[in-house]
Amino acid sequence: MNILILNNTSDLYGGSRILLIVVQILKEGKHTPILVLSEDGPLVPELEKLGVEIHIIRLGILRHKYMNPKGILNRMVVSTAAWKSLSNLIEGRQIDLVYSNTIGVLIGAFFAKRKRIRHIWHVHEITLKPMPFVKLIAYLFKKYTDQIIVVSEAVKNHWAKYVDPAKLERVYNGIETTSFENTMGKLRTELKIPEDQLLIGMIGRVNNWKGQDYFLEMASVLLKDHSNLQFIMVGDAYPGNEHLYEQLTNNLLNPALQGRVTNLGYRTDIANILNSLDIFILPSILPDPFPTVILEAMASGKPVVATNHGGATEMILDGETGILIPYNNAVEAAKKITGIIIAEGKRKTMGLQAAGRIRNHYSLKAFHDAILRTVSQKTTV
Repeated sequence: MNILILNNTSDLYGGSRILLIVVQILKEGKHTPILVLSEDGPLVPELEKLGVEIHIIRLGILRHKYMNPKGILNRMVVSTAAWKSLSNLIEGRQIDLVYSNTIGVLIGAFFAKRKRIRHIWHVHEITLKPMPFVKLIAYLFKKYTDQIIVVSEAVKNHWAKYVDPAKLERVYNGIETTSFENTMGKLRTELKIPEDQLLIGMIGRVNNWKGQDYFLEMASVLLKDHSNLQFIMVGDAYPGNEHLYEQLTNNLLNPALQGRVTNLGYRTDIANILNSLDIFILPSILPDPFPTVILEAMASGKPVVATNHGGATEMILDGETGILIPYNNAVEAAKKITGIIIAEGKRKTMGLQAAGRIRNHYSLKAFHDAILRTVSQKTTV
């Protein structure tokens, strides 16, 4: 089966890392994936290693910065050019399936419908606003999509308010865990952090909901009572949010945080970073659908602290494999985190249980089988 895959970005964050796994699964299933990315970036060489066909075509990705009359007009112009490029790309080919990865890729739904090609949408998002955009996506789900893969029950429950639930198939992401299990973290040596200091970190692109500011707020509270803590942050700015990254840099000038928080920016050595940590925190202030980085932290044997909404509530057993904290109360969150700061045995037990949970519940084999089963289905809802 020839599968045209459209992706909204070429970064190496969660959605793109899952796409890499999907592409490998499709190849193992004797399918032929043809990748179209909206931009060049670090994802490209990783796909090249898999020996797949790759094209860079601006797909008219709809981001928040385009949510205005001028931006919409820009997207229409770009999408028109993308339509022509996609039509030229598939001319003379038998394309059996269009696979859109993330809801930022709107053109796939329209293109598949016009060309009478089956369309699957892999949805990683819980989108709450703006409501006109939510309703547009819901309409496209209903009228222009044959099947929708959702990454968690949280995502399924959100979109089931707008779409027939029978059209939504929940497929938990699975990852290859070996590289996280067999890595010795070297970040302490790099940053010259003494062994008697606990290292607490977060990883995520800087945007208005990933919670970098909330992470710093919790760090400030924790540092008042614990002098043995160091914090790190990893991640660059999501396109259009560069001003938030500058604001974050300014916030780190706070005297209470200087010498205690290090912003590492963009990094690719995620296994090294996670294996260097004592505690991993994902402080998203809006529901995070099914954060891949939590799976990676669990595979690394780390206790995960995450805000109590979205997919994290399905991934973490509160008090057993990690801790769920409020998303809007840094003082209360710090109190809960203190329990594993002061209790090394509990912290390590949680990490071991987290590693066992990912092997038992979020295996790569289950993900592999579900993806191949879904793309091979011929019936529509």
